[in-house]
Amino acid sequence: MTLAEAPMAEAAAETVLSVEGLTVSVATEGGLRPLVRDASFALRRGETLAIAGESGSGKSITSLAVMGLLPVNVRATAGAVRLGGTDLLRLPEGRLRGLRGDRIAMIFQEPMTSLNPVMTVGAQLVEAIEAHEPLPRREAQARALEALRAVRLSEPEQRLRQYPHELSGGMRQRVMIAMAIALRPDVLIADEPTTALDVTVQREVLDLLRDLRREMGTAIVLITHDMGVVAEMADRVVVMKDGAMVEEGPVRRIFEAPREDYTRALLAAVPRMGSRPAEAPRPRSAPVCALRDLTVRFDLHRGLLGRATHRVHAVEGVSFDIRAGETFALVGESGCGKSTIAKAIAGLVPFEGEIEVAGRKLHGQGDVTRAVRRDAQIVFQDPAASLDPRMRVGDLVAEPLVVHGVGHREERRATVERLFEQVGLSRAQADRYPHEFSGGQRQRICIARALALRPKLIVADESVSALDVSVQARVLALLRDLQQATGVSFLFISHDMAVVDSIADRVAVMFLGQIVEMGTRAQVFGDPRHAYTRRLIEAVPVPDPTHVRPPRERMASEVPSPVRLRTDPPVRLTLRDLGGGHLVAVG
Repeated sequence: MTLAEAPMAEAAAETVLSVEGLTVSVATEGGLRPLVRDASFALRRGETLAIAGESGSGKSITSLAVMGLLPVNVRATAGAVRLGGTDLLRLPEGRLRGLRGDRIAMIFQEPMTSLNPVMTVGAQLVEAIEAHEPLPRREAQARALEALRAVRLSEPEQRLRQYPHELSGGMRQRVMIAMAIALRPDVLIADEPTTALDVTVQREVLDLLRDLRREMGTAIVLITHDMGVVAEMADRVVVMKDGAMVEEGPVRRIFEAPREDYTRALLAAVPRMGSRPAEAPRPRSAPVCALRDLTVRFDLHRGLLGRATHRVHAVEGVSFDIRAGETFALVGESGCGKSTIAKAIAGLVPFEGEIEVAGRKLHGQGDVTRAVRRDAQIVFQDPAASLDPRMRVGDLVAEPLVVHGVGHREERRATVERLFEQVGLSRAQADRYPHEFSGGQRQRICIARALALRPKLIVADESVSALDVSVQARVLALLRDLQQATGVSFLFISHDMAVVDSIADRVAVMFLGQIVEMGTRAQVFGDPRHAYTRRLIEAVPVPDPTHVRPPRERMASEVPSPVRLRTDPPVRLTLRDLGGGHLVAVG
């Protein structure tokens, strides 16, 4: 019997998992402190239950308690978790280990850290199967291959022989799902399974989970902060805040008539494609940043002699202008060249072609002058990694002023206090350390640091992708306010189409190092002409449970690689103007 033929006819309403009054606490010097308080919910066969909420709400801790995978200093102090008639909280580790993977399985957020880097994909799948079922090796290998086919991984026989680092993020996540379903569990817990994935890969994973539920009758607990994913996938929703359940109900009722203020605020903060009103076109102004035929390539040395046989065509002949006071967005999937352009502007990678910032030309070998660094600042994706944990945040914000010799000590302190107020923080907070702030506050500190030298251009590289939806909304509003107040231009780099739609003036869509479509936000999102642009937009989750997604052809393979033989350069695309500056690739 194949995975797709697994029975699901019996007892569609049967409860397979119930959580009753679960309280999870962490041991501290002052005693036990609850992280999750009195959580209760039930999961029926073939049902998808979404647990939604922001970081720190207790979503993941609840799932780890169900799996018996809590950290050493954290334990369930009250309640019960029943799988069928068995209370998992009362089982010894040996029996619990036997149930994990067999009857209840989990997919984690980051597949690279969940897979053994020194074992092939096939070996890891076979090991997981043999740990629970005493099958002959040949049968276990056949089951592993069947699981990879069930998750629609291209060339499954070849993938069995590959190592995790040889697969893309979407492929690795499919392998994790295959490992979870290989034993046909009753319950599958998916903890933020699409957060780190591009929008098209996210669509494939969500379609896959929906297929598995339908074909195998698997019950799914979906943990996410993406309300678009909740609307598309869930039958019922549990909303959590600060370790407590604040609301529970059918997905349509939660979206159409939320009863709690927190749920309403969470839904109001969700960016929605097409919700931004039309705006009058900006008057043309001199460009703050201009790229002309920008090309970035990296040679790969392979073979016994270490010769440069292949080349990564990261950016291939890209040209665009960023005007004063506008937000220009680059969108596309991982590996399309967005972040490489940001690094080229910052002088972090060598390039060919021309880059001009505030009238100053950059040289292709990365030797960026101090004046250019002053005019162009970068805000990175991870604010925690951008801030020295040993320095006070006030000193971190003042550091660019010190490096460029701007003002004396008292003037720099006054500038820092003004910047803190400008980004919505208090002056007193300047004396704290980075770990004393939330993720959204740390990103605000990074923005204040970028504004310290009054730059003409700020490059925001996935600067809101790691933030909760409400924090994300506040940071985006802050960027808009700062732009109106200071006239700064933004190069906004993101793979989140809904976020880009909410903030950008003009948009360029990139694919394999080249621009395939460029124009105003209304042109690109309201009238997309290139097939790749349409595919990106169609893949965006819609935060409306009544939305019916039209049928589309399922992708069986990953995005093509930018790595090519040195003797086989890519074909340069030609952009044709459809009118009003709406450019679309025709080659």
